[in-house]
Amino acid sequence: MRVRAILNPSAGVAPAAARRAVERGRPAWKDYAIYMTREPGHATELAREAAHSGADLVIAVGGDGTANEVARGLEGSGAALGIVPAGSGNGLARALRIPLHPTDALRALETGVRRRIDVGRLNGGLFLNVAGAGFDAAVGLAFHRAGRRGRRRGFLGYARLSLAELVRYRARPLRIEAEGLRLDTRPFLVTFANGPEYGSGAVINPGGRLDDGRLELVVFDSPSLLAAVIAAPRMFLGGISRSPHYRRLSTNRIVVTADEPFPIHRDGDPGDPVARVEVEVVQSALDVLVPPAVVEDPTGPFVPDAG
Repeated sequence: MRVRAILNPSAGVAPAAARRAVERGRPAWKDYAIYMTREPGHATELAREAAHSGADLVIAVGGDGTANEVARGLEGSGAALGIVPAGSGNGLARALRIPLHPTDALRALETGVRRRIDVGRLNGGLFLNVAGAGFDAAVGLAFHRAGRRGRRRGFLGYARLSLAELVRYRARPLRIEAEGLRLDTRPFLVTFANGPEYGSGAVINPGGRLDDGRLELVVFDSPSLLAAVIAAPRMFLGGISRSPHYRRLSTNRIVVTADEPFPIHRDGDPGDPVARVEVEVVQSALDVLVPPAVVEDPTGPFVPDAG
């Protein structure tokens, strides 16, 4: 099997450990090479070149943003995406139940099986796990800027930035349309979820499946800062769907509009603010490599007996 690994050296808080593990590779991979990214978007270019040269498996070594970039380069090819989680949240890797330690992740990929997952598109731009508009997008922008300034990343850095944004964030009026629903609201966040969680165990879409041909629209209408603070721990404790301010709708197309541009993100990476987003699901769009036990687990990220 021809395997290529694409490593983001600035991802997460311990990229050196991930690099050491990846450099060792796995015994079964006789045709194996590693490439390092230099700048945002470079992983897409490297993945496209790897797929064009006949790679069977292209491994994203980094966080959700790195996996997103690699997936963009693999679109339309026969190559599968593998993930060695080395980011700050690793939401997609957690959804796929890929081990978080780099060596264990590589071992799981060596014996992994292919599954096809859906992907989302927000204004044409691909996302694998979650995209959104609102507070999560504002935090993603702050986190991205902090990383460019060389500040410490990881879960603690994300939590610190989230608290700072929570104090100054002001929700904006949005109009949301999906499945015949039209909602005029001022939500704290609007999430378009393919997978179950943002990352680091923060579950926003409990039970989310990656191959069911649907997205979940999650709207959190927080009437106050206090309500948002009270609800936040529920994402980690498994009770966010019981919050009185939580709404969820399964759909395949969503339109959100506003009078003024609002922040957006795709897999945690911010995009330019816009006044309109169109979100849709693309079914069975991407091959991923996952541990065999995940496919057999009825509570896992795939619809039982699918494919």
